[in-house]
Parts: sequence; C-alpha cells; structure tokens
Amino acid sequence: MTATRARGVRVRGVVQGVGFRPFVFRLARVHALAGWVLNGEDGVEIHLEGPEPALDAFLMDLKAQPPAAARIAEIEARGAEPAGFCDFSIRSSRRDGAPTVRISPDLPVCDACLAELCDPANPRFHYPYINCTECGPRYSVLLSLPYDRRNTTMRDWALDEYCARQYSDAADRRFHAQPVACPACGPGYFLEFADASALKPSTGDAAITDTVNLLRAGKIVAVKGIGGYHLACDADNSVAALALRERKFRKEKPFAVMARDLATARTLVDLSADAEALLLSSPRPIVLAPAKISLPAIAPDCDELGVMLPYAPLHYLLFAAGAPAVLVMTSANRSSEPIAYEDGEARRSAAGIADAFLIGERPIARRLDDSVARAGAFGPVVLRRSRGYAPSAAANIPSSRPILAVGADLKNAITLVVNGQAFVSQHIGDLDEYACLESFRQTIEDLTSMYQVDWEQLIVAHDAHPQYRSSLHARELAGSRHHAVQHHRAHIASVLAERGAWTKRVLGVSFDGTGYGDDGSIWGGEIFSGSVRDGFARIAHLRPAALPGGDAAARYPLQAAAGFLAQIDDLPDLEFPERFAQSLELVRRNFRTFRTTSVGRLFDAAAAILGFTRAMTFEGQAAMWVEHLARGASFERIASRAAPYPFPALDYRPLLHALALDRSRGRDLAECAAAFEMGVARGLFDVCAAHAADTVVLSGGVFQNELLLERLKSLFDGAGIAVWTNRAVPPNDGGISLGQAAIAAFFSCDAFAASEQPHA
Repeated sequence: MTATRARGVRVRGVVQGVGFRPFVFRLARVHALAGWVLNGEDGVEIHLEGPEPALDAFLMDLKAQPPAAARIAEIEARGAEPAGFCDFSIRSSRRDGAPTVRISPDLPVCDACLAELCDPANPRFHYPYINCTECGPRYSVLLSLPYDRRNTTMRDWALDEYCARQYSDAADRRFHAQPVACPACGPGYFLEFADASALKPSTGDAAITDTVNLLRAGKIVAVKGIGGYHLACDADNSVAALALRERKFRKEKPFAVMARDLATARTLVDLSADAEALLLSSPRPIVLAPAKISLPAIAPDCDELGVMLPYAPLHYLLFAAGAPAVLVMTSANRSSEPIAYEDGEARRSAAGIADAFLIGERPIARRLDDSVARAGAFGPVVLRRSRGYAPSAAANIPSSRPILAVGADLKNAITLVVNGQAFVSQHIGDLDEYACLESFRQTIEDLTSMYQVDWEQLIVAHDAHPQYRSSLHARELAGSRHHAVQHHRAHIASVLAERGAWTKRVLGVSFDGTGYGDDGSIWGGEIFSGSVRDGFARIAHLRPAALPGGDAAARYPLQAAAGFLAQIDDLPDLEFPERFAQSLELVRRNFRTFRTTSVGRLFDAAAAILGFTRAMTFEGQAAMWVEHLARGASFERIASRAAPYPFPALDYRPLLHALALDRSRGRDLAECAAAFEMGVARGLFDVCAAHAADTVVLSGGVFQNELLLERLKSLFDGAGIAVWTNRAVPPNDGGISLGQAAIAAFFSCDAFAASEQPHA
C-alpha cells in the first residue's frame, strides 16, 4: 500500500478571480488527491494528501497548465502532516492578516460565453452580463479582498437555482465564478432618453434595438461599459462626430473608435503582427496604428487612428443588432474631466451631450478608462494604463516596507508597493481638474484600504516639485515617512524597475515637457548616468532657454518659440503673429520668464516656426503636428540631399536657425519637419555615443513620438548600443510613480527616509 504524504502549497500572483480554485479542484481530482484549496491574503493556499508520485505530478501540472488569465509569480511547496481527508474541497476564504494577493484586471468576454450569448436555446441568450471563470469583470467590481462574491458589486443579486447549480458544479466552467448571473436573477440594462417626456424607457432586447436605431440615425448615446460610460456615435457620420466634439468641448483631440471585428479594424489601420496581437490581447486596449483612411472628424491632422475591438458582451449585442460597423467610443465626460462611472454622475456630466443613456444595473466599483497602447519601434508600449492592465503588478521592488508613490500632476497614476509587489493604479488624469484630484484621493484610499496598509510603516514617495498637488497631498498623509524624488530621475528609474535592473549602470535620457529640477528651474531635456541603487548624476542637458509666461507657454507654441529664438542671431523675418513679439519683450525684460531645458517646448518652438501659431487645444498637439508633417516627407531623399539640421551637444541654436532659414526660403514644410526630427535624433545619438554607454534608457513624454523612436532605433542599432524603453507603464507621466517607488525603496533606510531632498 502506497504511503499517504501531505504538502502545503502557496501560489502567488494573479490567482484570484481567474478560476484558479476550480482549476486546482479539478486537477486534484485528476490526480486522486484529497485536501482543500482557498483564497488567502497573499494568494491561493492548498493542502494536498496522497501518494508521493501523485503529489509531484500535481505540482508539475499546476505550473504547466494554469488558467489562461492566471499569472503565477511563485509556487511555494512544503511538507505537511496528513490530516486524513477523504476528498478535495473548496473552502471559504481566509484572512489572517493584511492581503498581498495580486488583483486580476478585468477580462474580455471569452469565446464560450459569446457562443452562449448568441444561442437562442441558452438561458443566457442576449444577456449582457454573461461571464464565467475565464472572463468578465474583476477589478471593476471588486470592493475588497479576497475576491469572493460578497466582496463585489454583485453581492446584492442572489443566485437562482440555475446559476447556483453551475456555481457549485466542479465540472462547470462557472464553478465559483463570482459575478455569475442570468436574466432571471441578475442585473439588466435599460435605455432612457435625455428628454424623459419624449419616449418611455425600454429594457432587454428592446433597449439594444432602440440604441442601435439611435446610433444609425446619427444620435449620441451614453453607454455604460466595464469601467465607466462611453459616448458612442457612428464614426462614419461626420455630422454626428462633429456634434459630439461641440457638445463635449473637445475641439481637435482625436477620438478612439471601436471596430465591429478584426476584419473591420484592418480596413481602418495598418496592423503589424505586434499591433494585431495587442488588439486581441486580454486588456483589449485602444491600439494606435497608421491610418489607412482619412477620418478628419475623428482624428484631424493625425497619421494614426486609435482602434479597439469589442470586449464586453454588450458591445457584441450592439453590433449583432446592426450598430454601425465603426463606433466612436470616447469617455462620457466633458474634456479634462475623469470618465463618469456612476449612473447619477453620468446623467449629470453627459447632460446636453447624450441623446440617450444605455444604463446597466450592475454598479461599477471604480472608474477605469480604456487603456491605450502601441506596437512601437522598440516593442509594444502602454501609453495609458487602465482597464485590462490595472492594478496588476508592474515590477517587484525589493522593499520590506509598504511604499506609496503618488506620481505627478499630469496623467497621474499611483503605485502601491506591498510585500515587494508594485501595484500600479489605473490612469487618473490631470490633477488641475478638481474631479481628477478627488479621484486621485479616492484611488489612494481605495488601494491602501484594499491592502490594509500600515500607515506607521508606510513610505510615501512624491515629486520634488513643492507645489504639485500630488506632493502637497502626500505631505498631508499622517503617520508615514516622505521621500521627494526628482521628476526625470523617476522617469529613468521606471524603465529599470520594469526589468528589475537595480544595479545596472546606464545612460538615462529623460525628455518631456516639464519637471522640477534640482536647481529650481524647469527641466525637460536631461541625460543622466548611474543606477537605481547608486543614484543618477546629471551629465548633460538641453541648452537652457527662456520660457516667457511660464505654464502658458505650454499652450502657446509662439511663446515657446520666443524663448528659444531670443538666443539666435540673424534670424529671418517669419512674420509671426503679435503674441510672438509680446513674448519676446517679456524675455528681453526678464519679466515672468523662467529658465527651461524642456525638449517638449523645443518641439513646440519648431511647430511655431513651421506654422502652428495658434493655441493648442490638448497637450502635445503641436509636437504631434510636427510628426504628422514629417511623415509626409521622404527621409531617404532628405538624407541623400542634405544632412539633418545640426543639433550639436543638444544646443538647439543651429537646429532652429537652420529650420527658420529653410522655412523662410520656402522649402517644403514636410521636408523641414523631417529634417528637424532627424536632427534631434542624430544630436541625441551623438551625445549618447560620446559617453560610450552600452545601454541607453529612453523615457519621458517626448518618446511617445514614434517617428523619433524609429530614427533613434536605426542609429543605436547601427552602433550596437542597447536601448531600453518603457513597456509595462507609460513613458509619459503615467509611469512616474513606478520610478518614484523604485528610488524610494533604495533610499528609505533611516538615514534617507525622512529626507525631503531630491534624489541625486
């Protein structure tokens, strides 16, 4: 008779809310093992009893065949005493201490559920909340840990006999699927009209049909999704799209669109294999890709289009009922405000914008925008990290103490480090907006409460800018220690944190629009040498320029141009509007003028020289316009006819002087823009090559410029220099908090923890 042995197993990672306990249950039965499985505070805990060979086989299969949505970080197996169990069971979740388990992001509807959704014989036919253990909402419905139904926004819907039977059947794919429901026992959808006196609300299939009819008629509908409300309209109807722009006060910023299927997406954009993989990946992000068609009402002056595929059952129902094949899907809010996610909030924020509201009864626990990604020159990169990605761990940071990093004020996201795991929040937005600031505070409270953070042990990392709203809030958090981190060093550290490269010495390039420098000036074109462990020394930077009007120069390229061109002699007359002369006078008088090394503002100055002399209506618009112009030129022809504009040692004077001369001589605008982009790339490469580094790190909002990255990749590849860029978090300020957390972890001993000085 084979002796009975016992093992205790702990599995860490994304193992709750992904069907892991049912998977373990079935696997234990396959190997004829007894014991139990439960959700613990730091993952899934398993007790196994049976013959030694069966225990070994179980562990091999556990590692090799986890559920598709699971992400195993660690399997810890140890010997245990047999307790004489006769069968295997799923036990109630246990909480003995503060949780450290990774939370599953929301998952797109799976093929099996889609088949049932479209099957008239299935009880969940056309049910917009269909889900199973392999798909459906997770983070957007989670109220607290562990991930059990009582801790989700589905807690108020009791299972009927049909759903309860599936929930309890180990052979069913809805075995312990926490959000499971059906039309008989779960929430539903209804359509109400903005003018309540006009038409009565409709429910069920009628609500879907009425919504489709509205969309086909050119109306705008606020549609409740997984993480919030979208404003939807027919993307091929320019009148509807322009009406949406006018009502939403979104003048020129591109809209994202949802394509009915992959075949439709291929007619809209040029999809590489990597871009297609992103489009079909579990997060279902908006993917930026080269546009095949012109949609000026959707993406004016853009070579790219942001496209996503359906990911919620409701989306498939709309398209199946005849919705236009391409829908604008933009956040239901007015410009700059966070996405509306509560029904009352949506009615208020979309009042005067939406003609009708398709409202789901299942509450959303927290707002989650759609994520944005691109298959870039250096690989896939996330540009906005939210639904589908958040709050998964972006790195493992060596810290025994919890760390809260509150990010920057633009494109804010926060990072919470628990048991070394760096959980990066969803995109929050720009903290200048009161609603975003409130969302920022709520997100901090949400994550720290979820993980029961000990505030006496907490280290709080924040930007070195003393007046950032995020920094001010961080200093108000009681019972914690604070660490100020310089903005651009945090950018570089975010790239290294993703790779766990704590001691690797690199040349770090941080180019963006603005960040508080060690000397109190506005940085944004910085080169560092060093490592996360030893610190980063600033070894080079863009030649300083004047910035007349301060923050206003970020909205008016003419003001940036005045500050940069003030240092250049023998300029041709470019016949700028009056704002240029007024700004130049501020520089000459040194009145309300600030010192800057910002490459973001350098691009704005170039845009003004090229003809972008109006105010920007969204961040980065002028730089995007320069890139758009440059893509209209032949880089090969430019390279063969003339060298790129000179940019020696990051001195912008020859660069802008050459651009201004060519502009005054009537050279083709596209060629001028391309020569400028090539000059920036060549100048940066020359500086990096001169420092003989084997690895260069690129981070900061300027490196969202895909054309610039393409030029740099060609140069660095030719020289055999490795280039690291952000992948898991954005290169823009949405990734800052991860870098802050990494630096704080290495400078959080007693000698450094209370320091308020920027990390050097």
